[in-house]
Amino acid sequence: MRPGGTSAAPDNYDFDGNGRPLIEILHVVVIVAALLCALVTGLLFGFVVVAMPGIGTLPDRDFLRGFRVMDRVIQDGHPLFMAAWIGSVLAVVATAVLGVLQLEGSERVLAVAAAAVYLLGVQLPTAAINIPMNNKLQSLELESMDDAAMSSARLDFEERWNRWNTIRTGLGVVTTVLLLILLLQLTP
Repeated sequence: MRPGGTSAAPDNYDFDGNGRPLIEILHVVVIVAALLCALVTGLLFGFVVVAMPGIGTLPDRDFLRGFRVMDRVIQDGHPLFMAAWIGSVLAVVATAVLGVLQLEGSERVLAVAAAAVYLLGVQLPTAAINIPMNNKLQSLELESMDDAAMSSARLDFEERWNRWNTIRTGLGVVTTVLLLILLLQLTP
């Protein structure tokens, strides 16, 4: 029962003594946003510390082929990848919207900051820099390229792609930390 004996919710629903449910929709949205942003950031981190250093040891032709194969899995719309990637965007936007509508002070700032950092620091560079670079690499006719052309293609790609992926990873970590701090502040 709600305080005062009203039953706006089922009798077994737990309330905090002020008539609010212990876990509100905002809490669930922040948990989902933190989880999905952490998953996306983990994928980016895996490229920073394992995938790119690993294929970075390969000769130019093998490096370019190796990256294309990994990128093709993503570009072909792997369902778990797509669910995490798109879900993270939706969840972080929902966190910001609900934060603006329901929160005040530092909690509101955290919700909006997390969304801004994620959208501008992870998603925008992905769409504006990394994906176009991936697409350019996918369009190369590797079979008809000589060694000099392979070397040039790799030089045009590798350092810049890695730099922006490292930036995306760092800002993904910042986003996840902001969401976890927000979640701690929201927890009674």
